[in-house]
Amino acid sequence: MAKAKTPGGRRTVGNQTATAPGAATVAMDAPARKKKTSISQFVSQVRAEARKIVWPSRKETWITSVMVFIMVTIAAIFFWIVDTGLGFLSRFILGLGQ
Repeated sequence: MAKAKTPGGRRTVGNQTATAPGAATVAMDAPARKKKTSISQFVSQVRAEARKIVWPSRKETWITSVMVFIMVTIAAIFFWIVDTGLGFLSRFILGLGQ
């Protein structure tokens, strides 16, 4: 995300500085090299993120499962009705030619 313009009309994006539109030159810094993360740092960061997880309770899981089952049943009934209707309509239209 671009930062706000400075009084000189330059806008900084990361390590890059570019002049405002209509200016004559553009100055670009070389991209910064990314620092490598060791395996132990990676594991500790993963564990720290895993501690932030909020697991649903048994009741929330049950309610969500029931809602999914209800929605699947409604979708199945809807598509069965549409399929039956389209099948009837196609047989009717094809039967007109006989």
